[in-house]
Amino acid sequence: MTADRDEIESRVSFHSGAERLDAKLGVPQGLRPGEHRAAVVIMHGFGGTMEDGLSRAASKLLAQLGYVTLRFDYRGCGESGGARGLVLCEDEVADTLNAVSFLQRRPEVDPKRIALLGGSLAGSIAIQAAATDARIAACISCGGLSSGETTLRWLHASEQAWSRFNAMVEEGRRRRGRGEAMMVPRFDIIPIPPAVRSGLPAGAIMEFPFEVVESLLRLRPIDVVGNVAPRPLLLLHPAADPVVPAEESIALFRHAGQPADLHLVSSDDHFMLHEDSWISLDILKNWLKKSFPPAARAA
Repeated sequence: MTADRDEIESRVSFHSGAERLDAKLGVPQGLRPGEHRAAVVIMHGFGGTMEDGLSRAASKLLAQLGYVTLRFDYRGCGESGGARGLVLCEDEVADTLNAVSFLQRRPEVDPKRIALLGGSLAGSIAIQAAATDARIAACISCGGLSSGETTLRWLHASEQAWSRFNAMVEEGRRRRGRGEAMMVPRFDIIPIPPAVRSGLPAGAIMEFPFEVVESLLRLRPIDVVGNVAPRPLLLLHPAADPVVPAEESIALFRHAGQPADLHLVSSDDHFMLHEDSWISLDILKNWLKKSFPPAARAA
C-alpha cells in the first residue's frame, strides 16, 4: 500500500471469467466513513500495463479531484493472468465490465456513478463497454479508434505496406487452418514511429498471437458510440497523432449522441495524459467538473 498527499492506493485483484486481474485501487484522502464517491476505471493501451503514463497521470489527477480510481492490467498483460499477449478486444470489454462490477461492491463507491477512461485502443474499448452496459455513467476516450480496419489501413498507408499487411493476415489464416500458431511483432501490427516509442511502458508486449490482429480488424466502436448517450462522452485526441489519426475521434463524434465533447490537442503525441500533458489534463479536469463531479449534486 502506498500513500501520498491525495490518495491511499492499495494493490487488489478481481476475476474476469477464469482469469485473475491485478489492479490498484486508489481512495482519496479525507473520505469520511459512509461517504460514497464517483469512481473511474482507468484502462491502459494496446499490450501495455497499468503503469503507463496515462494511467499514472490520470490516477494522480483524479485523486486530487476526489475520485476513487481503479487501474488494472488486462488479461495477458502486466501481472494479470491469461495467455501472454492474447489481448482480444472482446475480452478487454469483458475485463472492463468486471472492473465496474468490482467497484460497485466497494463501500467507498457510489455504484451508480462509475466512469471509464482509456487511451488509444482502450479508448475504443471504453466506448464499446459504455455502449453495451448502462451501469457506466460517463466515458472518456483519449486517442481512440473509430474502426480497427480504417486505422490499420491508415497506418499501412502505401500500397506496398498494405499488401504486406494483408499477406500477413492471409498467412495467419492459413496457419490457423492447419492448426498452427503464429506470432506477429507489435510494429508489424501497429507501426509506431521510433520518435514516440518512448511512450510505451516498461513491460509492454512486443509480440502478439495472430488472433489479436483479427480482433482489431473486427473492432468498430463507430457502430455503437451513439448508444453512449444520454450519458456524457469526452473525446480527446492529439491533433497530429502519428499512430491513430485524429479523424478517428472526429468520426466518433459525428456518430455520437449528445452530450458529447471533442477536443483536438496540438501539444500531445499519441501518448496522451502523461504528467506533462498540461492542456489535456486541464481539459479533462474541467470536463469532469461539468459532466461528472466526484460527489453527486444535490437535487
